[in-house]
Amino acid sequence: MSWVHLFIAGFFEIFWAVGLKISDGFTNFIPSLLTVFGMIASFYFLALALKNIPLGTGYAI
Repeated sequence: MSWVHLFIAGFFEIFWAVGLKISDGFTNFIPSLLTVFGMIASFYFLALALKNIPLGTGYAI
């Protein structure tokens, strides 16, 4: 299950990176809100994954 969490974290990492561009420096409200949600979700799923996957492996992937 940890690998699934890591995959979801990677998806949200891409999501918030693209959202950061669309939010135009956090000047557009809705894209900024979605970007922050993506950041929180990415870190949450990464934290879940790192309970069973070594830090170096999880962060590299």
